[in-house]
Amino acid sequence: MSNHVKQLCEAPSGQPEVMQGNIAFAVGCVRGGVHCADGYPGTPSSEVIDKGLSEVQDLIKVGWSVNEAVASAVGVGHSIAGSDCVVTMKIPGLFQAADIFTSGSVWSHERGALVYYIASDFTPSSTQHIIDPRYLFKSCFLPVFEPRNHQEMHEAASIAAEIGRKYRTQVVVMPSGVLCHSEGLVHMMPQQKRDPIVMSDDLRAFNVLPNLTRGYYDAIMDTRLPALEEMVETSELNQWIKGSGKKGVVTYGVCDMYVREVMDAQNLDLDVLSLGFSNPLPMKLIRDFHASIKGEVIVIEDGYRYVQEAMEQAGLKVGGKDPHSKITEWTPALIAEKLGLPMPAVASSVPALKRPPVICPGCPYRLFAEEIAGMKKRKQLDAAFGDIGCNSLLYFMNAMDTGLAMGASEAKRIGYVVSRPDKAGRCVSIIGDSTECHSGLDATRNAIYRNAPGVKVILDNEWTAMTGGQPSPTSPSNLAGQELKFDLPATLTAHGAKVEVIGAYDRKAIKSTLKTALAEADKGVYTTIVIRDGACLRRSKPSTQRVAVDPDACKKCNLCMICPGLELDADGIPTNTNLCSGCGGHTPSCSQMCPTGVLKPIDLKEMKTATPSVKFPAPPEVLPAAGRIQGPERLSVAIRGVGGQGNLFFGKVLTQVALAAGYEEKNIIKGETHGMAQMGGPVISTFGCGKVKSPVLLPGTADCLIVMEKSEVLRPGFLEMLRPGGTVVLANTKIIPAGATEKGYPTDAQIHEVLKPFKVIEVDVLAKALELGDPTGRVANVVMMGVLSTLKPFEAFPESVWLKALQKINPKPAVWAANYAAFRAGKH
Repeated sequence: MSNHVKQLCEAPSGQPEVMQGNIAFAVGCVRGGVHCADGYPGTPSSEVIDKGLSEVQDLIKVGWSVNEAVASAVGVGHSIAGSDCVVTMKIPGLFQAADIFTSGSVWSHERGALVYYIASDFTPSSTQHIIDPRYLFKSCFLPVFEPRNHQEMHEAASIAAEIGRKYRTQVVVMPSGVLCHSEGLVHMMPQQKRDPIVMSDDLRAFNVLPNLTRGYYDAIMDTRLPALEEMVETSELNQWIKGSGKKGVVTYGVCDMYVREVMDAQNLDLDVLSLGFSNPLPMKLIRDFHASIKGEVIVIEDGYRYVQEAMEQAGLKVGGKDPHSKITEWTPALIAEKLGLPMPAVASSVPALKRPPVICPGCPYRLFAEEIAGMKKRKQLDAAFGDIGCNSLLYFMNAMDTGLAMGASEAKRIGYVVSRPDKAGRCVSIIGDSTECHSGLDATRNAIYRNAPGVKVILDNEWTAMTGGQPSPTSPSNLAGQELKFDLPATLTAHGAKVEVIGAYDRKAIKSTLKTALAEADKGVYTTIVIRDGACLRRSKPSTQRVAVDPDACKKCNLCMICPGLELDADGIPTNTNLCSGCGGHTPSCSQMCPTGVLKPIDLKEMKTATPSVKFPAPPEVLPAAGRIQGPERLSVAIRGVGGQGNLFFGKVLTQVALAAGYEEKNIIKGETHGMAQMGGPVISTFGCGKVKSPVLLPGTADCLIVMEKSEVLRPGFLEMLRPGGTVVLANTKIIPAGATEKGYPTDAQIHEVLKPFKVIEVDVLAKALELGDPTGRVANVVMMGVLSTLKPFEAFPESVWLKALQKINPKPAVWAANYAAFRAGKH
């Protein structure tokens, strides 16, 4: 299969593409002549390396490091070797790397550029805090570029590398998580080549001894900072949109998109100063803008009140957020309200279902979580100290209590037990294998060093699973495909720990090992339990294993009902759902919970209800050309459902439809769930083309709302997106969240009552998908695309445009054949 990322890296200058923000940045690294990249996975930054640069290792040196501090030091090494390097992370990773980051900020010597790509998440959606790092950047005297759109994401690495070399400074690129994960129209930047700097072998200047650092600080004050201040004042990246001067807005970063969306949709008369850099600030330009406005000037910015405070300290009267404002991330709706514009509201007395993120069906963590939750319920365990990663989700299973930071679980347990020695055998710490390698080993050493008795559990699924399954030292191979020699149990043993290694799908071993280790903890023993032999299922080969029970033998105790892969049929008998993963071929977790042993593994081919594998008819080899299409001036849609229904794929296809229809001359943009789109959690995907600016839609502007799971139509703020006269397309699909019951699910009558004021089309897309012979129902989203293609204004796009978009997204013959059949089933 062709390497799409490489094609983008080598595409002609100016070629239009719709790209995810992280991929746009990654492609820009290569096209911008950057030599190296390093980082640690962290949502929302991971795709830069994971889905982008890892695909073009022949064009750029790239690798994952064990944590952000190490990645930063690797970046420093590249830089003083003369190479330009990008280091990727999320904001918490910045603070993990803070010693390296801040110490290196004082150097003003010629070297390769060092660019920190630090993705923000000020909601937060996938981050453990909402700390605004701009104050740290300011105290380090570093230039900070915050991209405003996908084109600037694409060009950011080149912009930053040029600044880094010219001003001999580290540079920060801080994109919003919304930009990182949304997709937008990008025109390929010109290819650039920047030779590495020829460095002397004498590196003694790159030192932070106190006497040297004092001199470096003075040099920053004398040279770097004045030069950067002059640069930002005259930068063409600053944009002044002139209106009548009645009201002014100062903004920067992704908020620029939101402000423009509101201005265009509401035909507002505003003057806008959009800043290219958030540090240093162009204070002369800001003063000139402020002086030109007759009325109020407000600041629209994510995070805290960084620019607003700077303007207030400069003596400028300005509005924005009050000191105790709870707004950390603006939306078009919040901006409209701030500007005094009325927003639509939908009255509903029916609450949306709570859908907490859950571990995947068949996850190797599940049996351990069930045992910990059971021990807590039986009062055999008081506390479970958790960490960051997939194990965080055990919180929703009552199998994890505290969560703080990467690698902190064991250290918290140590402090707790040192303070309360009687609790050594009444608590455990929990951490994932990649996080143990990230920073957890420090606490393991500390427990041995401090002689702190207790139990530490390492859940080893071989990959950095939460962020997408990137390799870690415990993986079979690294990013370059080289076989890894790191041995986690041997490392722990070498530290001096007592190590027990057991299987993730061995319930009896989990129970007995935990019981013994906790009993020994009361006697002063420290045990590290490694639970492995169960790789993350997203990185495992699909299994055809399922479970079945003789209805006459089933006691209907429901103890097996621990996973979304199992549900009760109309007679109360456990049956597989289309989410069942077969536990990767291991002994199914649910069958081990069965007290009578009558729930047994079975292959799909042996099941009486198994649907025979279907070979879809071959689609046409050549699709007809559509020609130029005169589509609507503006088009937008929002799609809601739950994780695993293919909602994000839906939006991706729509972007390709718009690209094929000629909207590259205007704009194309797609948004998605900001943060963790966990299996079974609520997911939204948005799409717009034409006269549209933002991936987050302004209420009252969507032409159509697609609802893939019917109760999700009740999600707050969703129906408000629909424009007057728009259409709601409602799938008759019900997915009851883990831990919920049929009784707690909204009735059809309640849903229809809420939808009374709207034009609604109901369709059973899941039934149509199953009729096609898809036992998983996974093409239901494509069936829905077929339905959408028949509705105004989407019917303006010929069928061939839709089909070409589907084929482009996934051209694998079997997938393309299934998608072709599903689309046709929805359309006809």
